[in-house]
Amino acid sequence: MSLPTLVIGNKNYSSWSLRPWLLLRHFGVAFDEVRLLLDTPGFADAVRWHSPTGKVPALHDGDVQVWDSLAICEYANERWLDGRGWPADLAARALARAAAAEMHSGFVALRTQLPMNSRRVPDAYRWDAAAQRDIDRVQALWRQLHEAHGRNGVFLCGDFGIVDAMYAPVAIRFDGYGVQVDAGARAYMDALFALPAVREWREAAAAETESVAATDAVRAPL
Repeated sequence: MSLPTLVIGNKNYSSWSLRPWLLLRHFGVAFDEVRLLLDTPGFADAVRWHSPTGKVPALHDGDVQVWDSLAICEYANERWLDGRGWPADLAARALARAAAAEMHSGFVALRTQLPMNSRRVPDAYRWDAAAQRDIDRVQALWRQLHEAHGRNGVFLCGDFGIVDAMYAPVAIRFDGYGVQVDAGARAYMDALFALPAVREWREAAAAETESVAATDAVRAPL
């Protein structure tokens, strides 16, 4: 029986690819990986064989094709995780789903002005008030989840789950752009960065040689 295949973009840049990849890897789900290079002439031709939206990630599991990060996480949760991707408690599960959905559809200023770039190191680059409001909202969400449902562990609802996978790229952004965070957010980010799967992703991202010029250009003026 063949393994499922997860189609992703460059690990340095593709935040949406990281989310389902991290969930699968953390829970030990075996899968094949196809990496397509973003912002290259061949990307559009290659991705159309894998995703009806022309975007990554996409998952193929036999005859089942799933695109969109959150949809892949939900499918994986039902297919392989026996529901462990969400908290067992009803209230915690509802809040975790709301936070994951907010990440999925919101924080446009944050995602635009602090694009995913895992190789980035902080400099004097700064963002506007809209992005700062997103940054503040993310930290408030993290604090709300952990205070309400995560005190028995280091992740947002105690144990690692889908909501943490959804916010892992934000933690990498905060780290790379030198965002000032509160002590709780810093502890949460450190817990994410200590995960073997996150370390594996970041090491692979650091080893990539491709460049997306527009993202690499997001720097402080010389």
